[in-house]
Parts: sequence; C-alpha cells; structure tokens
Amino acid sequence: MSQIKRLQTIDADTLQSTAYEPVSFVVDDLLPQGLHLLAGAPKIGKSWLALWLCLCAAQGKPLWTFATRPCEVLYLCLEDSFQRIQSRLFDLTEDAPPTLHFAVMSQRLHNGLVEQIEQFLKEHPKTRLIVIDTLQRIRTAGNDANPYASDYRDIGVLKALADKHRIAILLVHHLRKMNDDDPMNMISGTTGLSGATDSNFVLRKSKRRENTATLYCTGRDIPYRELALEFDGEDHVWKLLSDNCEQAEQPNERILFLLSELLCQQPEISAPAKTLLEKIDPAGTEGLTPNSFSHRIRKSVDALRRNGITVSFRKSNGDRLICLKRVDGVDDPATGNIVTIDPDNPPCFGV
Repeated sequence: MSQIKRLQTIDADTLQSTAYEPVSFVVDDLLPQGLHLLAGAPKIGKSWLALWLCLCAAQGKPLWTFATRPCEVLYLCLEDSFQRIQSRLFDLTEDAPPTLHFAVMSQRLHNGLVEQIEQFLKEHPKTRLIVIDTLQRIRTAGNDANPYASDYRDIGVLKALADKHRIAILLVHHLRKMNDDDPMNMISGTTGLSGATDSNFVLRKSKRRENTATLYCTGRDIPYRELALEFDGEDHVWKLLSDNCEQAEQPNERILFLLSELLCQQPEISAPAKTLLEKIDPAGTEGLTPNSFSHRIRKSVDALRRNGITVSFRKSNGDRLICLKRVDGVDDPATGNIVTIDPDNPPCFGV
C-alpha cells in the first residue's frame, strides 16, 4: 500500500502574515498576469485589437485610458503571413519597436508549443505578454466523448505556463453563432474554457452601426466593465467611446506622501497600524482608523514599491506589524529602468 501524500496546508495566522508578490498588470486595471480569452465573431476586428494591444505594451504607451509599462511581447499570428502582418503593422505605426516579436507558425499544445514558448522566454526574459491568435490553431484533436475535459486540460496547460513565468497570455478565440443575453455564454466551447481562465473579453458588434462594438470584460483580478468602441478605418484602431465602470478606488496619494516623508527621517520601521498612523497623522486629519489604514497599505503594496517603499507584515508579541523600508532603487514604470532614489527628493511615479 502506497503512503498517502500529505496535504500542503497553511494556517490563517501565517497566511495573513505572508507577504506575497502583488499581481502585476500588463495593462493597468484591464490585463493582469495570467491566462485570458479574447473572443469575437469572425472578421469583427479581433486581430486588429490584438495587434494594437501588443504594440502598446511593447512601446509602453496607454491602451485607451489604461497605462502600460514597456515590455517584450510575442504575437503568434497563426492565421496570417509575415507579409500581411507587415502591412497591418505599417497601418498602425511607422516605428514599431524591436521588442515586439512575431511568429506565423508554431507547434501545437501537448506537442512542443510549451517548450517553444519557454525557449523564447529564456532568450527574452523581459517578455510579459504573449498573444496566441487563434486558440484553435494550437489545439490537437480532443476527446469528443468529454469535450469539457479536453477544454479544461488545454486551458490548464497554458494557465500553468502563464503562472509559472508571471506573464499574461491572451488567447484569441471565436463566439458561437447563437446569441445570448450574457455575452460570456457565447464563447465557443464548453465552460472548461471560459471558466478556467483568469479573465474573459468578448468583442461584440453593435446592431445599430457596423463599426461600433462593445468589449465586455470580466475576471478574477479586474472589475467588470463594458467598453464601447468604434473602429477607425483610417487608423485601424478601436477607439474608446465610453467606459461604464466606475473608477476603482485608488491608493491615497496623500498616504504615500506621508509614508515617504516618514521613511526619509527613518529609513526602516516596523510597527502596528495604530502606531504608524499616529506618526504620520497625529492630528487625525486624514480620517483613517488603524483598520482602514492597514487595508490601504495592503492594497497599495505595488504602488508603494514603485515609490521606493517595500512592505511586509509579521506578528510579534501578539501585535501584527507593518514593516516599511525605503529602498535605493525602484522600477520606473515609464521607462522600465531602475532609478536611484534621492533621499531628499523621493520619487512619485504615480499610482
């Protein structure tokens, strides 16, 4: 009888004291690390949107109102030729960066594709986005008797790849022909596809005008939103008309400033939330409680890191401590470069 493999567990106290790396975004508030689906009807303009996304990410330019940071990008455009991609790229820009890479042929899933991607990532370690256009082009024959299992297996392999390398993988896919009140139900395939991804995006044309569409966005790490878009035939870009999502709560810039001021006087500090709050806001003018202050710190770990402050949490003598430390160098999201911090003039790249 084989020995039972024990479950790997973690207790709640340890879990709350563990400082995990925050989820990173390729496109702020829209495309985080992980596996994602972009689905739409044939010839609707999915590939134009995918190519423009790749270009924005490689250039570090905003996608509509959503900020990006420059990174290397791989676009597997498996239904096109290099000649067609060249033509489309020239329609978008005369100055595409060398950090944007293309391939028109690849191996399939379970037959060499993962190994090809991992080799590319080894050669291009700054890659943060991979787009596969289309999902069907990389799939092998599935199990017709259990299509859900086939869908879930394929998605599972790609999700594991994205999570392992902390990158975003976007799969371009198709919609069913049958309409549905919920656009997410129109994604072709079983729920083994759409249910196992981190985010799903459905591009659906408006009935009123041929060049307008709505991009429905839902995911584990992003708020639900509907983006009204219009395709510009001259620029070949989907232009944003409106965004129905209310602005997500942003970290308090005043708190970031006060913490920066505190760490200029004391480069490292570990204290309960109540003690820290008394140090940076002795008069209570910010209207924060220790609990709300601690919550904001936890939600602002990435923003604080970009402003030269690392955050961790630990427990000591029954008190839960917030540990803050000023660091000498941080990533400048505008350039992707490491910059040195001047203690007398700490940076504020924004949140």
